[in-house]
Amino acid sequence: MDKEKNSAGSVVVISGPSGVGKSSICQQLAAKLTDCYLSVSFTTRPKGTNEINGRDYWFVSKQEFARQLEAGGLLEYAEVFDNLYGTPKAAVEQALKAGKTVILEIDVEGAKQIKAKYADAELIFILPPSQKELWQRMSLRAREDAESAEKRLDNADDEIAGAWQYYDHMVINDDLHHAVDEVAQIIATNTRR
Repeated sequence: MDKEKNSAGSVVVISGPSGVGKSSICQQLAAKLTDCYLSVSFTTRPKGTNEINGRDYWFVSKQEFARQLEAGGLLEYAEVFDNLYGTPKAAVEQALKAGKTVILEIDVEGAKQIKAKYADAELIFILPPSQKELWQRMSLRAREDAESAEKRLDNADDEIAGAWQYYDHMVINDDLHHAVDEVAQIIATNTRR
């Protein structure tokens, strides 16, 4: 597989189990860091009540997702709980050429695909302070029914186990501001700025 050229910018992948606070961390990083681009993924899952198309995700049909994939428009993609997720290629490449730090909020499978394309990508995994805390956070966000939340919680253990093998950095999100500062420091220390 050809390695993508990103000599001007840097790629940072942020992953973690559902409900750990990845989106909050990524949004605060985007506001805090200069020359930063927060990628917005495509998804085929239904839009949540408080989510905004183009800010949280690009909510698309399975047909549109397949069209993007077939046209080579995705850097990575994965199926998670019967829904498809993928990173739009053109916007990421444009941001890298402009010298920006590109932040991708994606799962472990997507992170492995990105690392294969961008060998110097920094992979950061966000951990919950405890499984009990993760369950409470998932309950508070009320995005899915109890059965879906249970599946996501069961999947968290597998994600965390995989992360220890593939990720460069592990950050515990027991305090949002501290976690954001820790991730920002990792980015400042380990990426070309």
